[in-house]
Amino acid sequence: MSWNPALDPHCPTGDEVDAIDTLIVPRARDLGGFEVRRALPAPKRQMVGPFIFFDQMGPAEFLPSRGLDVRPHPHIGLATISYLYRGRMHHRDSLGTDQWIEPGAVNWMVAGQGITHSERTDDATQKDPMPFFGIQTWVALPKDHEDRAPEFVHAAPTELPFLEGEGKEVRLILGNAYGEKAPVETASEMFYADAVLQPGAAIPLPDDHEDRGVYVVEGSVTVAGDTYEAGQMMVFRPGDPVSLHAGAQGARLMLLGGATLEGPRYIWWNFVASSKERIEEAKEAWRREDWADGRFQLPPGDDSEFIPLPDR
Repeated sequence: MSWNPALDPHCPTGDEVDAIDTLIVPRARDLGGFEVRRALPAPKRQMVGPFIFFDQMGPAEFLPSRGLDVRPHPHIGLATISYLYRGRMHHRDSLGTDQWIEPGAVNWMVAGQGITHSERTDDATQKDPMPFFGIQTWVALPKDHEDRAPEFVHAAPTELPFLEGEGKEVRLILGNAYGEKAPVETASEMFYADAVLQPGAAIPLPDDHEDRGVYVVEGSVTVAGDTYEAGQMMVFRPGDPVSLHAGAQGARLMLLGGATLEGPRYIWWNFVASSKERIEEAKEAWRREDWADGRFQLPPGDDSEFIPLPDR
């Protein structure tokens, strides 16, 4: 039997439960003119399916030579997906990957036993202000994949299943939904989709996944007579038929979920693991800064600096 995060003792039960199992209002952080809204992990929900981290980045406008400048840093026990609506971001990692992340594309980085990467908007050709808007998500890996070798996979927008009709467009980013399967292989069963709805259009949630959630990126949706605005995440009870109706301005949604994992995960800084011991081992490996023979290496071409291990 899989672990269900909805059964956490701090989650609502009994009469407190309605059509929405959990409503999450993200915490906003200003990173110096650049706002990030974090929906996961939340006090009442660590994960939705295997999705353990969910950040809305922006919207913002970056001036030339000023934007994202995230130095090399490590990850273990997770896979990342950075999905952009507007702008672009430069990804380099310790595998030697040098890839620009652009709107609609999938960039799937599996950390496994350990990977290091940087994220920057360092395009020397940028002369005009650049709009920037997207979602960054971490997916926790099952226990039997925590020690796997790291990997990076890129898929262009044209490679992804794209469904349209009846006032809606859906691009399937990861997993399987609506009879389609995305091309990138994942370590566990999941779905992740970008849905754009015209005013009044309706979309059902896939009913063949254990755990399901929706994040409202733009506009609003109505579910069972209640309206939810941009910047809110709803998590639904397993098995319930769910249909979302876009408001008068339409809506853009991120649909996510999948099978729950065998148990909760520990999160410390950029590390995700099924045990505290794995976290401590990764901390010590990064603290040693042994880039030649240690567990972590720095990205080729971006190895002159890195983010030190935090004190906390």
